[in-house]
Amino acid sequence: MSRQIYIGKLTLGGGAPVRVQSMTNTNTMDTRATVEQALRMVEAGCELVRITAPDVRAAENLGRIKEELLRRGCEVPLVADIHFNPKAAEVAATLVEKVRVNPGNYTDRNTGKWFALNTPSPLRGTPPWQGESQSKWEQEYNDELKRIGERMASLIDICKRHHTAMRIGTNHGSLSERIMSRYGNTPEGMAQSALEFAQVCEAQDYHDLVFSMKASNVKVMVDSTRLFVQKMNALGMDYPIHLGVTEAGDGMQGRLKSAAGIGALLLDGIGDTIRVSLTEDPEAEMPIAYDILQAVGARITQTEYIACPSCGRTQYDIQRALKEIKAKTKHLVGVKIGVMGCIVNGPGEMADADYGYVGSGAGKITLYKGKTVVKRDIDQKDAVDELVAFIEQDISTTGGAAHDKGNDINS
Repeated sequence: MSRQIYIGKLTLGGGAPVRVQSMTNTNTMDTRATVEQALRMVEAGCELVRITAPDVRAAENLGRIKEELLRRGCEVPLVADIHFNPKAAEVAATLVEKVRVNPGNYTDRNTGKWFALNTPSPLRGTPPWQGESQSKWEQEYNDELKRIGERMASLIDICKRHHTAMRIGTNHGSLSERIMSRYGNTPEGMAQSALEFAQVCEAQDYHDLVFSMKASNVKVMVDSTRLFVQKMNALGMDYPIHLGVTEAGDGMQGRLKSAAGIGALLLDGIGDTIRVSLTEDPEAEMPIAYDILQAVGARITQTEYIACPSCGRTQYDIQRALKEIKAKTKHLVGVKIGVMGCIVNGPGEMADADYGYVGSGAGKITLYKGKTVVKRDIDQKDAVDELVAFIEQDISTTGGAAHDKGNDINS
């Protein structure tokens, strides 16, 4: 389990619910548009709103955005997204609850020097070089890391004074030349880049950190995250992890790539906050995020349905029944309902359901509570209503398994 940190008043890691976040795509200088979009995102379930701050003026405007959100009763934590501008990061860190920096382009600028140093020559031979040339290269490599720590010191000090958290967000494809010259554009390079920044922060006694390894390639994202967590834990670190497949696209492809990458890591027990990155309006990302969390059992915010695909043994309209059951029970957050085609495999395959609706003959349905039959051979035209009535009665008398609509059993 990761350590718990605070993003404003919001807990992250350490057993807190996996938090859902997204990013505005408005012009940060357009206060009204950014505030309106942020409010729509929060209404959809967003718990952290990230806003780009490409320069100092944009960073300063985050304060105005924050004020307007508070005036309108919205206390959602804001995250400033920083890439190339250390001064913008320092300004933003005084105004919002979290800043995100990319190690590949924040302070470790690409100059061409590292690839020049890594070019084979008669003097150095083929990298990795041996002897004096290798020693000088290593010294310069480590000296640059020291300079990164010096350049980070001001931001770290501001974050400590203002209790501002920081995400170290490594992206595949934007690693620094210094890292690329040693590790290439690999999961190893991504993990190492983030670890170096972790060590820089720890050396300055700053620990309000979150880390991410993002890529548009699902395998790279999963491999680099697993590798980073392994390396981090080996060094005695336990920082929260942000998950996301960046630039996933839109439609079904974007949703499937996000589910594959995020879901795989959540099932490993890795991940404290997630962002589904779609080329769509940001508020469209939150339903997918909660669907992923529900599917892996990380955060329960909906009714869950176990339904078989049916086969030739099914003797009732299971598709219609499932739609009707969903429509009439979607408010029962935390309840798990099985809708199965027949009694051959149905009762066993829905064994962890709270309630069951199982075909038992031509147009006949048997209802279950857990593994226990509660009513047999109901006519299919009456069965959905009888199931709903039984669930509601059971919940009212015993408490059942339901939770009020909108509640999160892990929050």
